[in-house]
Amino acid sequence: MNNAIERRRLLSGAGAVLCLSTLPRCAAQLAGREPSPPGIQLTPLAASADRISRITVCTRPFRAYGPRLDVEKIAGKSVVHNYGHGGSGWSLSWGSGEIAAAKAMATGERDIAVIGCGALGMTSALLLQRSGARVTIYAKDVPPNVRSSLATGLFTPDSRICQEEYATPEFKTVWQAMCRKSYQTYSTLLQLPGNPVEFIDNYEVADAPRRVAYDPAEAQPDFAELQSELTPELLPRGRTYSPGQHPFGNRSVRRTSSLMFNIAGYSRYLLAQFRSNGGRIVLREFHSPDEFGTLPEKTLVNCTGYGARALLGDNSIIPVRGQLARMAPQPGVHYALSYRATLFLARRDEFVFQHFTGEAQGFNDESTEPDRSEAETAVDTIGQLFATGV
Repeated sequence: MNNAIERRRLLSGAGAVLCLSTLPRCAAQLAGREPSPPGIQLTPLAASADRISRITVCTRPFRAYGPRLDVEKIAGKSVVHNYGHGGSGWSLSWGSGEIAAAKAMATGERDIAVIGCGALGMTSALLLQRSGARVTIYAKDVPPNVRSSLATGLFTPDSRICQEEYATPEFKTVWQAMCRKSYQTYSTLLQLPGNPVEFIDNYEVADAPRRVAYDPAEAQPDFAELQSELTPELLPRGRTYSPGQHPFGNRSVRRTSSLMFNIAGYSRYLLAQFRSNGGRIVLREFHSPDEFGTLPEKTLVNCTGYGARALLGDNSIIPVRGQLARMAPQPGVHYALSYRATLFLARRDEFVFQHFTGEAQGFNDESTEPDRSEAETAVDTIGQLFATGV
């Protein structure tokens, strides 16, 4: 499970997935014996800065108190808020959407508007349809031109979800329910054509069996660490490999499995489901909450994510900048790995690389200008190791 805590653990290692060398086999043959086959065999990745296809930057909507899921009256409408999930939007979308849909249906209306067409908007709209509502999505853009399309694509339900001081027992109960609902729903989407949702193996390969000591200042703000609150079924067991069981020499290796979203295909799946159920999408940008009053629907579900900061003047939303270097997929490469604070994820739609120096990275940084140097560092960290074979 590559959640926020696991991500730090994965990215604190110092190692890389390497192609199998023929030298050990030749030496074994000269000695009159064959070596034992390794437990891990991976197709090597061809990664270099010249292969970067694009660099994307996302501003994740963090709220110290956690996601906003209350109801208020705006311009004569009942507005159910469903935003502010930090780095856990995709991961918690079905659970959070279930809460928002129930509150919207409780108004008694059956013609309901959803504002926004990202991860939260699409899932909320589908859940409303399943509850018997007629739904129209109003959005400035649709995938892939939404912030949700810029996410990494791993199931990380506790990634920057709130600050530690606000992770109360009541909050944890709601969060756990969102985790379970989302995970259960994702389990029904496995093995669909195109694999919009699937499991992927993560490999943490470290030069030495040690942890990186983070600067205490880097731990600010104090994000809630909720991994221990996850139920066992949401934490698949991992496996540690000894030298000789993997192709990484004397390095430390640990494998775990995570849910992964192939975001391009998954977004197309959600939109197709919404439209097949009679849903409508109207392209419209809102500049003020007063404009909600012009909509024919009396009940709205607000899933504007980071956009709610400007639209509603909600300064509780703090941007957390995240950058991905992207690369075209390569045949046979389908795994995730970490090495020296760099995450590589082989999604089917696009390979992504992320340089990750700590949970505070990008906090309160609303800039969206790509950092080419950061992108090349991420790719070269992985690519150089494959190229040298050391």
